[in-house]
Amino acid sequence: MDESWRLFLGLWPSAEVRGAIVRQADTWRWPAGARRTQPERLHVTLHFLGNVAVERIQPLREALPARWDGCLLELDQAEVSPGGIVVLEAGTVPAPLAALHADLAAVLERLGLPVETRPYRPHVTLARKGQGAQPPAFEPVAWQLAPDYVLARSLPGGGGYVPVQAFG
Repeated sequence: MDESWRLFLGLWPSAEVRGAIVRQADTWRWPAGARRTQPERLHVTLHFLGNVAVERIQPLREALPARWDGCLLELDQAEVSPGGIVVLEAGTVPAPLAALHADLAAVLERLGLPVETRPYRPHVTLARKGQGAQPPAFEPVAWQLAPDYVLARSLPGGGGYVPVQAFG
């Protein structure tokens, strides 16, 4: 049987930004049964790759750009989807982040890996099964994105995320 890993490219917040996001989430009114995201799992996904054969991971690692310049991301909107996914998202995608997203998409396409076709909406997932969650009025979370990103593996069964390689 061929082994594959469930992979994504993402941005992880500093401890300070993670704390601001958690404090923001703590002010919400959550319905019974809402599953809040654990603080160590908070991140912004750049690209979700899905299951990638293990033998394709090293060529991917070698092809990804080493770094980018970073930028300020403002998480200034709250949304609860009809499916119960609760997010803080950026109303505007900063140009440097949009450029990184496009550069990574080009690499993925060259390697024959999947690329999402919907417009990029950077967001942090606060909870699942959150239908009916109610955010209060809030101050946007300002996140100074460092000039790095991570190729990460999602462990089976909700076991968390493991960095495969950091770039930057």
